[in-house]
Amino acid sequence: MKLIIIVFDMDGVLADIDSSWQFVHKRFHVDNSDNLKQFLDHKISYLEFMKKDIELWGKANVNTIKNILNAVPLMESAKLTVAQLKKAGYKTAVISSGISILAERVQRELEIDSVFANKLLADRSGVLTGKGVEIVNPLNKKAVLRKLAYDEHTTPNRCAVVGDTIFDAQMFREAGLSIAFNTNDERVRKEANVTVAGKDLQKILPYLIS
Repeated sequence: MKLIIIVFDMDGVLADIDSSWQFVHKRFHVDNSDNLKQFLDHKISYLEFMKKDIELWGKANVNTIKNILNAVPLMESAKLTVAQLKKAGYKTAVISSGISILAERVQRELEIDSVFANKLLADRSGVLTGKGVEIVNPLNKKAVLRKLAYDEHTTPNRCAVVGDTIFDAQMFREAGLSIAFNTNDERVRKEANVTVAGKDLQKILPYLIS
């Protein structure tokens, strides 16, 4: 079956950082490990987890967050890779539980067709309210993949997924092709059809363009 859409995780795949949330936390010198443990132990919902994380930044202005995330480097050859995929006729998408501010920047710079990522809420003056909008729950990324496929009048098995964490593995199981990119997690490699080592994203191209 011919693939139609190439779906990327963002952090660690299109953006050369482990986590956009952690990138911001480090700039504010805060630690979210307790929040993360509560979420992974199913003691709080993902929306509550987001709220607790955003509150760690205090009354920061959304422009401060934008400036921090503007410093995030793109993955090596990301622009070339996406351009080649689009030239080959593929649609492209990002499904990320990262921050939409970075996802939208990646979308603009790489000309990605669709982006799904979590939003920060701010008041009229641009100050963060401490709340967010859950678009992608890391424990249920497959739901977003299904929505994307439905909106594009296709099915998940006509999508290829490129990811690097165990949270992407659930999408791997539904995709027509799964690529574990730049991952140190053996579980992710086992779930994928293909493993690509290193940070040069164009190494995925031979598996997608004949």
